Amino acid sequence: MQMLTSRQPVPIYPFEPDEATGSNSFSIVRSEGELPYEADVLLPHRKAYYMLVFTKRSTGRHWVDAMPYLRKDRTLYFSSPSQVLVKEEPTPFWGTRLQFTNEFLALQQNAALRHLPLIQNPQNGHELLLTAADEAVVDDLLAKLAAEHRRPGEWQHQMLSAYLTVLLTYLSRLYTEQFPGGEPSADQRLLRTYQASIEENFRELHEVGAYAELLHISAGHLSEVVKVQSGKSAIKHLHERLVLEAKRLLFYTPQSLKELAFDLGFSDASYFNRFFKRETGLTPAEYRAGIRKMYQ
Repeated sequence: MQMLTSRQPVPIYPFEPDEATGSNSFSIVRSEGELPYEADVLLPHRKAYYMLVFTKRSTGRHWVDAMPYLRKDRTLYFSSPSQVLVKEEPTPFWGTRLQFTNEFLALQQNAALRHLPLIQNPQNGHELLLTAADEAVVDDLLAKLAAEHRRPGEWQHQMLSAYLTVLLTYLSRLYTEQFPGGEPSADQRLLRTYQASIEENFRELHEVGAYAELLHISAGHLSEVVKVQSGKSAIKHLHERLVLEAKRLLFYTPQSLKELAFDLGFSDASYFNRFFKRETGLTPAEYRAGIRKMYQ
């Protein structure tokens, strides 16, 4: 697996306009064993969009947030814009790749999709295993999406939204079966809203009170609900997100500790060093050396 060698942060690849339609927010590609040019994905990167990859046949291994996945047949892989991705080598692929942006989800007819478990991904999952029956349903819906995508007209957006809603709803049911959680209560929704707010602001906001202000509730109420619903304090959720991002950067980039600390909103590298060791038991330098040695 290649690592970044420049001093630049993990690159974020923008959504490439769809070749067939010119769309800047939605694309779908069906593949029958092609070997795509993908030198850019052989280095750690983020994508500025959501991606679903349905594999009928595939080989090789890829990584998501320092977790290796040996690709399986009849499997659905999904990723969100925050995750760091990298492939080990170019490989032929049989299946379908579906991509859409936050702007696509922001359209009025798609707004409800944001709240589906597959999109929110509270369990930080990446892989859904499909039975033969699941594969038939998913492949059929993807075929309908691909056909509609090639058929421009005034009803195209509504049809794409309708098929995508059915597909993501079906996959969300599988998600809740493979990553159990249940239907959220009001307090569970507050927890998820808090987690989503952390995702958007963790580099700038390091205090629970700042998030409570964003959510228009008291810090005490937020802390109480988060603790009851998750078993972890509100500040622990924030610290875990900072540690996850720090681990990503330590693993995939050569950023100095000072650069990394600044990127995460710490004005003092020595304080970041103490924070990371308190949370993980290792200094950032020790973690970087250990994790890279493990996966060499």
